[in-house]
Amino acid sequence: MNDPQRRAPATAQQHAVDALRRLLVSGALRPGQRVNQEDVAAHAGLSVAPVREALRALEQEGQVTYRPRRGYFVTELAYADLREIYELRQVLEERAIRHALPLLGEETLREVDEAARECARAAEAGEVAAELAANRRFHLALMEAPGQRQVLRLIRLLWDSTEVYRAMYYNLPEERTASVHAHDRIVRAAREGDADRLVGELDEHRERALDVLREVLDRPAD
Repeated sequence: MNDPQRRAPATAQQHAVDALRRLLVSGALRPGQRVNQEDVAAHAGLSVAPVREALRALEQEGQVTYRPRRGYFVTELAYADLREIYELRQVLEERAIRHALPLLGEETLREVDEAARECARAAEAGEVAAELAANRRFHLALMEAPGQRQVLRLIRLLWDSTEVYRAMYYNLPEERTASVHAHDRIVRAAREGDADRLVGELDEHRERALDVLREVLDRPAD
């Protein structure tokens, strides 16, 4: 199923949001760095006004932080904050998976399969932005089902708040490979309708990413 937050931009503000997301994912804007609105506007071919609105939208997601009289900065997360977010995801995603799994039809499972294949292709090519987008589609498709609109809204918010950190994770070649194998196991569990195994595979996948990110965050800056 399509994630509405990843549709083609329809407005200048959405174009600015997409441009900022690309800068964040590519590492051109890194945690703790000040966002120069004029530079972003020039990069996106826009005026400053839609960039300012886009930054306000990303502030609501937790991706940037506004500091009075200083401007917007890419949000920095301590490991404790990151772990808290992942623990919240675990609770919400298990609820969503157990609700959705009995309702997943063949069309949705094909979408999950295709997203997994796109992840694998992007991983092999080292295309981090493409892998992040496919990875998001893969995971959210497993949870899309009627009757849990609020749960999915919260899950998307938690995903958005840590997208920069997933980009760090997928910039490691060995983790791109590990993620492809994890997705294969997740797909098998979903197709077999085994909720306990599916939840366990997702928990393991999430925990590995968190362990790797702890090492990245603790690594001394060059």
